[in-house]
Amino acid sequence: MIHPYDEPVYLISIVAKILEIHPQTLRQYERENLITPSRTNGRIRLYSQRDIDRIKLILRLTRELGVNLAGVDIILRLKENVDNMESEIAELRCEVQQSNNCFSVSPDKALVTKKSVYEMIIFES
Repeated sequence: MIHPYDEPVYLISIVAKILEIHPQTLRQYERENLITPSRTNGRIRLYSQRDIDRIKLILRLTRELGVNLAGVDIILRLKENVDNMESEIAELRCEVQQSNNCFSVSPDKALVTKKSVYEMIIFES
């Protein structure tokens, strides 16, 4: 069965096994507010595929690049800001495109026409 990307379905023991890390590492990441797994009514942590991908990024930053957890926190926040800005830019581009499509006037009916003027200067030696 395939679950949606954001659906919390994995127990902490399963995530720890998948990522080959100790469950305490996941608890530490949660204490540091680097991840926020969902909780059942019985307070059992459940992780989504998005959580797992975020943990993989954290592990790459710490293991391969030597970034400490404070640095990871800053990087993740900056990444989130960049992602939000990119999304906003995409929305604005779409709005501009729609605006251009709605209010465009054919060139033959335009009040202002564009003319190109080229000047050539020849220097004699």
